Amino acid sequence: MRFLPVVTLALLGATITPVFATSEAAPKPYSMDGEFGFILTTGNTDTTSITAGLKGTQELTEWSNEYTLEGLYKQDEVAGSKETTAQKLFLSGQGNYKLTNPDQRLFAFSSYEDDRFSSFQYQATVALGYNQQVLQDEKQTFNYSVGPGYSFAKDQAGADLNSVIVRAALDYSYVLSDNARITQTLSTEYGEDNTKSRSKTSVIAKLNNGISMKVSLKLDHNSSVEGDADNLDTETSVTLVYSFF
Repeated sequence: MRFLPVVTLALLGATITPVFATSEAAPKPYSMDGEFGFILTTGNTDTTSITAGLKGTQELTEWSNEYTLEGLYKQDEVAGSKETTAQKLFLSGQGNYKLTNPDQRLFAFSSYEDDRFSSFQYQATVALGYNQQVLQDEKQTFNYSVGPGYSFAKDQAGADLNSVIVRAALDYSYVLSDNARITQTLSTEYGEDNTKSRSKTSVIAKLNNGISMKVSLKLDHNSSVEGDADNLDTETSVTLVYSFF
């Protein structure tokens, strides 16, 4: 298991302002958040860790869309020289077409992951199916997606591991207070050669001027890996999040 902490310390003395209460605020048709975390140590141990991401949403009359981009880079001193010990890029997009009942949708999903230190050169997924907004009020939101798809992957030896899959995912958010909320995303892609699952749990606290502090735990699990590689990777991060709009 790899444990990759990234800590950001900033904005001492910032004034906290209410942001998550939504009972009087209409949903924004467009939103985009960017997050960044960085740690640098020198002396007896030299380490550089960077995590960054972008998340965008669109809430339109006929479509509800989400876009995600995440990156991780870590460099450590090994035997007197610096070596890259983690390098990961993940991006995904999902479009949900609203039916007569706007809480019921048809979705199209795609994702791509390049993790240099995993058992795969890359992993990609496309899927189609049904999405439903089960709950949406001033405190909570919950939706799920399920449907068939296809997985494209290549292992480190160059062998193709493509297969038909079934993808299921859920997204939950709960407002803890006027200044804080918790979010949970979970997905699994079941295939003949590999079952890939991802989980991300986050607690977000608003500071001011569109800036928040975010603590997250990510879990990536693959049922089929090479050699003595771990099935489960974890990443714990503390980042600053800026809401562009």
